[in-house]
Amino acid sequence: MSNRDTSDAATAAIEGELRFLDPAVFTSPRLLGELLHPEFRSFGSSGRAWTRQSYIDELREWGPAVTAAGTVSRLVARELAPDLVLLTFDLNVGERRAHRSSLWRRTARAGWQLYFTQGTGFTPEDMEPPR
Repeated sequence: MSNRDTSDAATAAIEGELRFLDPAVFTSPRLLGELLHPEFRSFGSSGRAWTRQSYIDELREWGPAVTAAGTVSRLVARELAPDLVLLTFDLNVGERRAHRSSLWRRTARAGWQLYFTQGTGFTPEDMEPPR
């Protein structure tokens, strides 16, 4: 995706997602809290569901452990409305792979925040075309 093909809204959502995936941000309840919308929801690839507060609380239990940075590929941004952007991409962290989707919502008070995210685990074999 070239910059001229990307709207300001899509660019802001992509930048927010990359911050969200940064281990320094992801493992900091304070920094993560700044990115998460008050009505944030998440469905993990494990099937578990989180609210904003349960997500942040779980990070407190983990402590300041640093997780490996992931590799993002096949990133696509779609502006659904002036204040709503859908991101879809694949995320590889070590041996774990997930198809990810995120909704980023612009608010008057806090700017762009992560409203919803979902991950679906997959293996490389899942990516092979059917025979």
